[in-house]
Amino acid sequence: METQERNTTPYPNIPAFLESDDREFRDTGVPSTVAIAGHPIHPILVQFPIAFLVGALLSDVAFWLTDDTFWARASYWLILGGLVGGIAAALTGILDFLRIGRVRKRTAGWAHLILNVSALVLTIINLVLRWDNPVMPILPWGLVLSVIVASLLGVSGWYGGELVYRHKISVIGNGRPDSP
Repeated sequence: METQERNTTPYPNIPAFLESDDREFRDTGVPSTVAIAGHPIHPILVQFPIAFLVGALLSDVAFWLTDDTFWARASYWLILGGLVGGIAAALTGILDFLRIGRVRKRTAGWAHLILNVSALVLTIINLVLRWDNPVMPILPWGLVLSVIVASLLGVSGWYGGELVYRHKISVIGNGRPDSP
């Protein structure tokens, strides 16, 4: 595979949705605007809602296979925990999105934002469906929503990785937030 002649990082034929800029490749990186002692808070907080909401999918599947109401109740609490944790992660993420121009200049930043907001909205819907009775709504709509949310989180996490590893956002460095 031949490397394209353009001002990008040295990766062969990167599709347009994987934006690269060799100034970022050589840059030390842009620190998070929401950090403690330079350590970004957003990556710490996202672990919990991801684990809870993927766990909700697994407990929905367990309910589907076993018909044991324990798994329905577990899903309910995992969804609630995922929503609370997701809101905390969203607050720190949106602050970085608004304060770091490099994030807003990249498709990965917008995709990460839109996918996460979509996952949170669907999580709210999933929780509301189960509010009075955590068992009845699981099949089929609760399970379908859990599959969609887990899938959105997987793709969003990939874009979050693009922001950190390709665009060097929320790393310990002294790069300029609005450049390149």
